[in-house]
Amino acid sequence: MSDERLQSFTQNDYEIVKREVMFAGFFRMVRYHLRYRQFNGGFSQILSRELMERPSAVGILPYDPVLDRIVLLEQFRPGAIANPQSPWLLEIVAGVITPEEKVEMVAKREAFEEANCEVLDIYPICEYFVSPGGSNEYFWLFCGRIDSSNIGGIHGLQDENEDIRAFTLSFDEALIMMQEGKIKTSPAIISLQWLQLNREWLKQLWQIK
Repeated sequence: MSDERLQSFTQNDYEIVKREVMFAGFFRMVRYHLRYRQFNGGFSQILSRELMERPSAVGILPYDPVLDRIVLLEQFRPGAIANPQSPWLLEIVAGVITPEEKVEMVAKREAFEEANCEVLDIYPICEYFVSPGGSNEYFWLFCGRIDSSNIGGIHGLQDENEDIRAFTLSFDEALIMMQEGKIKTSPAIISLQWLQLNREWLKQLWQIK
């Protein structure tokens, strides 16, 4: 069903005039010179924008519907060094996707690597552009059914310099932490809010009484 409120611009409605790689390291910084069709029917002037190009990623909120507990991670993040409290952030499991991998399999693998969690079932939450004003990163988000009985400890891959603390807490405790502003990453916030709305329905889907 068509919706007149939605514009019908496509991949044919912009033109890349020039693309320059400014820096290539852990991420790639690229400058695009482009123009695009405007809402009045004409084209914009050529504009220049820097864009961080990075692989797509996937995140998963490990949830134990029997014990009503979730798994969170704590790890150092260079991008959070301006955080007045600490650059160690509370997050959910996440990882980068390589072109040949299936998104769900990456989510399950990362859950095992970062939290020693075996994902018993998985359900999609949403997918979105993380920060399209300055990055091309695309993110898939899932909720995964787990048994949290023996989850905890320090995990991560040594060859990737990962030092990740995994711990469990009740879902209600996690909501309070989010409301108090102690959780500051979008995948964790989005997935917790989604679980708050869908928790009882999800338990029925997973046949948890």
